[in-house]
Amino acid sequence: MKPASIRHLVETQPLDRLLAAEQALLRGQAPGFAVEGDSPGEQLTHVLAAIFVLGHMKQHEADFAAASRVFFQRVRESIR
Repeated sequence: MKPASIRHLVETQPLDRLLAAEQALLRGQAPGFAVEGDSPGEQLTHVLAAIFVLGHMKQHEADFAAASRVFFQRVRESIR
């Protein structure tokens, strides 16, 4: 998982396109726009992270840095 890839998606893709990319990747299809990642799984991870970050930014009126900190904190907690 690459934070720069997540940031790029957040800054360049609207939520509806990210959701469509998620569905495409889950079906084994191309996401419809460039998503960095060495595998479809890593691409899906970046898309899911961007969806979470965008949602958190909107819901909590937060900036990218604050929303991404919340996301990565959740990831760290989930793997403990």
